[in-house]
Amino acid sequence: MYIEALAIRRKLLGKEHLDVATHLNNRAEICRSQGKYQQAESFLLQALDLKSKLLGVENPDVATSLNNLAVLYYCQSKFNEAEAVFIQTLVITRQLWEEEHPDVAISLNNQAFFYYSQGLYSEAEALFIQALDILERRLGIDHPYTASVRHNLVDLHDAAKSQQ
Repeated sequence: MYIEALAIRRKLLGKEHLDVATHLNNRAEICRSQGKYQQAESFLLQALDLKSKLLGVENPDVATSLNNLAVLYYCQSKFNEAEAVFIQTLVITRQLWEEEHPDVAISLNNQAFFYYSQGLYSEAEALFIQALDILERRLGIDHPYTASVRHNLVDLHDAAKSQQ
């Protein structure tokens, strides 16, 4: 059904239309959630290529697609690739926004969570603290994003204590 919908979108809108890229990205996320990682990667790379072409590399939608790709690589245990793409996402996000922007904090949190999951606690802690600092100042201490990062930092500290 999704393949048919994609074919219709391409026919109606043209192969290089942002809605086609969005459809590819959405399809990739469905495939990832179903464990169809190779299909997900194919759709996601197509979406990323199209978004980069249409919007330029330094674009929030491109950064979101890169983050999705990093998550996909993580799900496949392709940790080197995941780390490289998380870093690339953070670089682009920092180029797009001022250092104190909440999107920068979210990208810091994502990379920190990756390091935490790999047992790289000191690297994760520094990024979680930086993200939390930004979110507390920009969104407030009670905002859901702030609370989520604070929770991640507490979990990290608990994990580090349990390994001592």
